[in-house]
Amino acid sequence: MTEKTRILFVCLGNIIRSPLSEHMFAHLAEQVGVADNYETDSAGTASYHIGEEPDSRMRRVAAENGLVYTGSARQVTQSDFNKFDLIVPMDSSNLNNLKRLARSQADREKLYTLRTFDPFGSASEGVPDPYYGGIDGFQETFEIVKRSCQGLLDALESGDLSV
Repeated sequence: MTEKTRILFVCLGNIIRSPLSEHMFAHLAEQVGVADNYETDSAGTASYHIGEEPDSRMRRVAAENGLVYTGSARQVTQSDFNKFDLIVPMDSSNLNNLKRLARSQADREKLYTLRTFDPFGSASEGVPDPYYGGIDGFQETFEIVKRSCQGLLDALESGDLSV
């Protein structure tokens, strides 16, 4: 048995983008029969929502698209760099926060923004945070996360990204 690749998805409050990414990646891996290769989690760089469930609007959009999930927000810690092989922030702001938290170059080498793996995006683009907008923003975020998580899974499974 090979060791699982452990992936931590990170956004600001850990109630919209990162829990969606955590569960989307696991769902996509399950669909192609490789879920046993991965362990996923999510966290936020801020402490605003610790202990809260994921945003109900994002869960509603996800459910309408066939993905049902729950969870509880937590804040990222320095020890997460020891626990995870790959740490995937949603945007440059969270990337910079994680770089400040990193203790070494080895920690920093675990960081890849999610849109690095988006065939219609780039590493410098962030996953939009729909918190203050309408429901259309949640659907857009869902689509970006789905594409990007599929790209991440493909990169890992093909060996294009080794951790």
